[in-house]
Amino acid sequence: MNEFSISIKGVVVRDGEVLLLRNERDEWELPGGRIEVGETPEECVAREILEETQWNVEPGPILDTWMYYIDVADKHVFIATYGCYPIGHTNPVLSHEHKEIALFSENEVPTLNMPDGYKRSIASWYTRLREHGTSGRTPEIR
Repeated sequence: MNEFSISIKGVVVRDGEVLLLRNERDEWELPGGRIEVGETPEECVAREILEETQWNVEPGPILDTWMYYIDVADKHVFIATYGCYPIGHTNPVLSHEHKEIALFSENEVPTLNMPDGYKRSIASWYTRLREHGTSGRTPEIR
């Protein structure tokens, strides 16, 4: 099979904790989803994060791209991840699309049941945030 879907995901860190969702396979994943025709990747990730968590974000830089094979569904998904800056300070709200929503510290991420590509993207965003001296707040200059 040569077909695959495209999913745009966002790494959102607020006050040192990353926002994650638990899916139907009991894996933790980044918020995000399928890009729609006529939509930029940045528009997609902002829309999907709002739909799934009720958080507004400002998309930042692309962090990584990778191909994910989902065994139980026998399908491939091309994933692009973006670092995202949270806007506001509301609590995340769980949508019908996931089983659980939570915030995790950087040290907790390696222990979670989550694809390695997501872990790699999260680590990359934490590193970039440290380099810019922020814990997830939108910096004045990027």
